[in-house]
Amino acid sequence: MIQLRSVLDVADNTGARKAAMISRKGQITATAGVGDIITVHIKQSSTEATVKKGEVHKAVVVRTKAPVRRADGSYLRFDSNAVVIIDPTNNPRGTRIFGPVARELRAKNFMKIISLAPEVL
Repeated sequence: MIQLRSVLDVADNTGARKAAMISRKGQITATAGVGDIITVHIKQSSTEATVKKGEVHKAVVVRTKAPVRRADGSYLRFDSNAVVIIDPTNNPRGTRIFGPVARELRAKNFMKIISLAPEVL
């Protein structure tokens, strides 16, 4: 689970490297899991980035270190916490996604992220 102020990797090519969670959309709880839309503050970005340091954006969680339990009883755990920055229509701002993403994004209608990802676990 991702908590407030958790520093996350950005898994797209918008130029942002690190982002911190500042809120979760639609919930009072301060934790987020795979497929949740959160508001992030960009902590670190490259110099040629379309997303600059200090900006606030919406993002969707694509990987978590905390295990995700599936209906068949299996668990899925990643090595890092990662997000993909999205626009107001829930499409990714970047044109590439780096690293694997969880299959749970398909149930939450993030089909564009699923199609851009190199691997869906």
